[in-house]
Amino acid sequence: MTTSRAPRDWAKEEWPAPAKINLFLHVLGVRANGFHQLETQFQFLEFADTLRFKTLDQPSIRRIDQHDFQLPEDDISVRAARLLQATCPAATERGVAITLHKVIPPGSGLGGGSSNAATTLLALNHLWQLGLTRNRLTELGLQLGADVPLFVHGRAALAHGIGELLEPTEPPERWLCVCLPPVNVSTATVFAHPQLTSTNRPPAPGNDLEPITTQLHPEVGNALAYLRQHGNPNAQMSGSGGAVYAQFNSRAQATTAAERLPADLNAFVTRSVNRHPLLDFC
Repeated sequence: MTTSRAPRDWAKEEWPAPAKINLFLHVLGVRANGFHQLETQFQFLEFADTLRFKTLDQPSIRRIDQHDFQLPEDDISVRAARLLQATCPAATERGVAITLHKVIPPGSGLGGGSSNAATTLLALNHLWQLGLTRNRLTELGLQLGADVPLFVHGRAALAHGIGELLEPTEPPERWLCVCLPPVNVSTATVFAHPQLTSTNRPPAPGNDLEPITTQLHPEVGNALAYLRQHGNPNAQMSGSGGAVYAQFNSRAQATTAAERLPADLNAFVTRSVNRHPLLDFC
């Protein structure tokens, strides 16, 4: 005898939107259009935002927040849904209510907004039955931001260009202590800083944006100093900041480093991974 299973209620599902770190980030130059030429290596974290999607019978897009961060009404997840409406005839009359539970702070360099956008593209492609390929979703993601293709792509990667040219890699998966200084770093401000210089060095640990970010936000430099002193001398900044992290071989080591930090410095322990949790979904 066979038994039938109830259809899955995707509206009740929590869709993960993981954070990322930059294992290194080098600025190689500036393009004629003003965008910076980069070389960086991305890896995902188990630390993640979660989203839920309730489809609507009318073409309205709205977001319901379950967090304490201040986001604009047309944040990147809303814009991702609207982009699908604008480019896919099958989505023209579709709508959605997006419930966002956010733990990745904006302006932390951990890619939370880009990850939210990518998860929105993947989820609505399924819920609205659009049938778009992952390559097509990656192309759409680039219209939203340079890091969005990484999260749609779904694998740890070496990135070139403005971050959109991705080459899958398999760096070691490690335990991390991640510190979150109380700042919201503007990526645009960091890249527009007149003291930002280009480098010709080969891929190696380090972040060319760190001197500018720590100059603009001394709290980031202080967090780095604490983490390098009490955790790992090779601690570094992710993206344009302000999150800083140190890698360890065990959860116990990462936890010990977090416990040694000042009580007023927010920190958490997580693990880096090379596969996005939605990699095999699309």
